[in-house]
Amino acid sequence: MAQHTMKTLRLARSSPESPPILSLETVPKPTVKGAFVLVKIHAASIQPSDKMNAKGLFALTTYPRIPGRDFSGTVVDGPDDLIGEPVYGTGGPALGFTVDGVHAEYCLVPQEAVVRKPESLSYLQAASVGVPFTTALLCLQRARATKNDVVLVLGATGAVGSAAVQVANAIGCRRVITASRRDITDVNVVKDAALDAVAGLTDEKGPDVVIDTVGDISLMKAALGVLAVKGRYAWIAAPRGGASTDLTFDMSQTYRKEHELIGCNSLNYSLANMTEMMRELLVWFEDGKLATKADEEFVLVSLDDAVDAYGKDAGGKGVLISISDQDPEGRLFGTPYIRNRIPSTV
Repeated sequence: MAQHTMKTLRLARSSPESPPILSLETVPKPTVKGAFVLVKIHAASIQPSDKMNAKGLFALTTYPRIPGRDFSGTVVDGPDDLIGEPVYGTGGPALGFTVDGVHAEYCLVPQEAVVRKPESLSYLQAASVGVPFTTALLCLQRARATKNDVVLVLGATGAVGSAAVQVANAIGCRRVITASRRDITDVNVVKDAALDAVAGLTDEKGPDVVIDTVGDISLMKAALGVLAVKGRYAWIAAPRGGASTDLTFDMSQTYRKEHELIGCNSLNYSLANMTEMMRELLVWFEDGKLATKADEEFVLVSLDDAVDAYGKDAGGKGVLISISDQDPEGRLFGTPYIRNRIPSTV
């Protein structure tokens, strides 16, 4: 019997002044229209931006709305040559904000945004790629990172930071220096708040590029202080919770060293931009230059339990909504499902 309804998370608010309410609902299953395909969602990430969206922190969101940006799944309706394809993807400023997102059993996705899932990734792994890896790639692209550059990544053990380390290495940057609050990185920013160790790691020249995924003002000032001549500083975050976001810096040093300060916000980029980045990442994943966590390292929740997961701290672990237990051929979706009809270059 054909399925005509689906389970989904849904954000709704009673008035523009009231906070949105997240709930589990049963709604009509979408039908394909225009240049769209219908994707059966196998797994979807709960990203920090999804949690912020559920708190009403994005002015662009329209209601009621199905949230969710990052997904993996299978095309089940659309052009014949796409049906059955394993796909992965992420959204720009629309998916999960102004059009219904992927925290549901099915989602309509523009046909031009369909990207073949990397053969090297399970459905779980593929669902974790979108926001962290596209944000990392965006930062490095905006900072014009090249093979000649030394790159310093702040917050290198976090989701975006660890992705930035991998992407910088995939680009072929001359050296990637890692910094975090832990001893497993090149610099421990708790023990070395002034980043004094960076000088010795860069022959006293400093890094050519800083990728800041932390958003701490004192750390940013310290990193600007060690940035090389003609250095580029790209960052994605700022203090939250009512803390001051005002930054002061040494104008003399900045102009004399010709520093560039580059803010990066993935919500300023269209679905077409995101799709192009996902295709670039696909090649690197299949070449073995990029990797995600293993399946067992993710925190998995069912769609039925996802509302509670939105409100809990996962302790830095990636949270995935396990939406479909099996792929169309009956295999566990944690096992790579290989098809080749969607080339990586289109």
